[in-house]
Order: sequence, then structure tokens, then C-alpha cells
Amino acid sequence: MKFNLKNFLAFAFFLLLEIAIAQTSGFIRHTFGDFLVVILLFYLVKTFFNLSNKTVAVSVLIFAYIVEFLQLTPLLEFLGLENNRLAIIIFGATFSIGDLIAYTLGIGTILLLEKILTHKLPSNLS
Repeated sequence: MKFNLKNFLAFAFFLLLEIAIAQTSGFIRHTFGDFLVVILLFYLVKTFFNLSNKTVAVSVLIFAYIVEFLQLTPLLEFLGLENNRLAIIIFGATFSIGDLIAYTLGIGTILLLEKILTHKLPSNLS
């Protein structure tokens, strides 16, 4: 476990972006926000844990899927949080296949982006 400033700064950027998106409605908030939240979580985990990108990506995707499927249950009511606006924003209120697709596309995007960013040029081209 070691703090990684680069990943923390990426996390902070995506957190600020998510906060800004939360002020909107429609496609940007509901779909693009879901797309970005898995990227935010990816960088949060990478800030503290030196795990492979694939391990973190799969773990974050599984976590996001679990949270989404828990929306099919009365979990917030069970916890007494059904009227808590922050809990509803974080946890979500309704299950959506579209959210699962957005999470998957977000993870695919971050894996591709990380591969591009960490790709090293062959020594004869640098």
C-alpha cells in the first residue's frame, strides 16, 4: 500500500467532474455520470494500492454491478435511508441495464486509456 499522487490527482479531477455533473439532469447525469464513476473509483483504488490495472478494473466493475443489482432490493429502506438524498444519489434508486452498460464502457475506456498512457515507444524510435 503506497500513496500515488498521479492517481490521486486523476481521482480528484473525476470527483470534481462528478460533482459538477450531479448539478445537471438527463443523459449527462444519469448515463455519463455512471460512465465516469467507475473511472473515478478506478483511480481511487489505484491511489492507495499498487495492483494491476486489470485487477482494479475488474474489481471496480464487479463492485458497480453489485451496487446496481442491490437497487432491485429494498436495501435503503432496510437501512432507514430511503429519505436520505445523499444515500439515494450515491446508491441510486432504480436498477437499469443502461447503467451496467455505462459501467462496462467506462472500465473499457480506462483500460484502453491506461494502456495508451503507459505504452512505451521502442528504444529505436525515442
